[in-house]
Amino acid sequence: MTFFTLKNSVISALFLLSSATALAEGYQVNTLSTRQLGMGHAGIGMKLGAESQFFNPAGMAFMNNKVEASASFNAIFPKCTAKVGDKDYHTDNKASTPLSAFGAFSIYDNLKAGISFYTPYGSSINWTDNWPGATLIQSVDLKAYTVQPTISWQIIPNLSVGAGLTFTWGSVNLNKGLISGAELDAILAMMGSEYRFGDVTPASVNLNGKAGVAFGVNLGLMYDFSKNVTAGVNFRSKSMMKVKAGKTEVSYATSDPAILGLLASKLDGISKTDFSAEMPCPATLGFGVSWHNDRVIADIDAQLTFWNAYKNLDIAFEGASQFDQHLEKNYHNSWLVRAGVEWKTTPRLDLRAGLMVDFSPCDKDFYNPETPGMTKIEPTLGLTFRPIPCLGVNVGAMYVAGLGIKDASYTSPGVLTGQPVKFSADYTLHSWVASVGISLAF
Repeated sequence: MTFFTLKNSVISALFLLSSATALAEGYQVNTLSTRQLGMGHAGIGMKLGAESQFFNPAGMAFMNNKVEASASFNAIFPKCTAKVGDKDYHTDNKASTPLSAFGAFSIYDNLKAGISFYTPYGSSINWTDNWPGATLIQSVDLKAYTVQPTISWQIIPNLSVGAGLTFTWGSVNLNKGLISGAELDAILAMMGSEYRFGDVTPASVNLNGKAGVAFGVNLGLMYDFSKNVTAGVNFRSKSMMKVKAGKTEVSYATSDPAILGLLASKLDGISKTDFSAEMPCPATLGFGVSWHNDRVIADIDAQLTFWNAYKNLDIAFEGASQFDQHLEKNYHNSWLVRAGVEWKTTPRLDLRAGLMVDFSPCDKDFYNPETPGMTKIEPTLGLTFRPIPCLGVNVGAMYVAGLGIKDASYTSPGVLTGQPVKFSADYTLHSWVASVGISLAF
């Protein structure tokens, strides 16, 4: 085998890395309101005041206060396990910290306006540098931010509409191995070298890019069927996140001059090269119905996420079009079902409980471990305490239980032979989410 073949295989592996920016259900944030987190993050059929800007902009038109504001801070502690053969490999993750802030005010009794900031996508995963799947992914840190100005109009007493314009931008920082120790050891043996890497990943690449602002809309409709029943519809459009000039950087796990020179002579060509790519933030369509009286409110939502927008990933390298790639991802549309209940126990204290069921859009035959997608069951609890009438202190918690996926695989070009190599593992996932927030109303 020649190192020219190695270089082509390395480039193909590099493109697999960039697929981590796919915003699969593993990266879709469902912690954008501490209050609603306690209710399973349901809210499409609820009148949530300023926070309706995300869940259903039409609900903001029913806001009774002149001014409302809220903010939420979350900490997500995920733990993923991959079973390869008879051995388990665990991620070593830092906490992810999505946040949100909402503000709204009354223009007229039937016309409200607001602005919000939230992180609709964002997570991190660290499989460590030398696990068996390092040539697929070592670590990823993905962040996306949205600012949304919103207007909401109560057309008649029981019907409202709302619209928000979304401005979304973000960043991605990923690391992956370019060649495994076992593969390079075989090459070195063929060359007569006694140097061996064993389980150590000899060369890795960092991919770092910033996505420019992508535009979209968040639309809503809400209708009161009676004094106790309200229904809503919410649509968020697809927007394209575009990385126009991302950077790559190669690093090595050896200081041996001969081996370092051999690797660097072939791999430094992809270091500090600009790349461009487009990745969809898929559209969603949600329906919600709530039942409410003076002390209790219950809501159930069903949201369809149009993940079929992510059928492939196209990436281009500036000045190196021979390495441009068209990768099939084969995602399919998936449903997210959310339900919750709130009980106003006293004028000062509200208690909440909820449940989410998040169905995976991933195909197990196109399963790269940078997106540990699987169907998840997510029970939640929460409360609000009001020390004074205009101030609420919110607390929420969620447990994420992945149902697991067996014999999930990803096929990539082989480094030694150029033939496809299939990496398979059984994956499990669980997470804890803690959320705190405040809300003000005047």
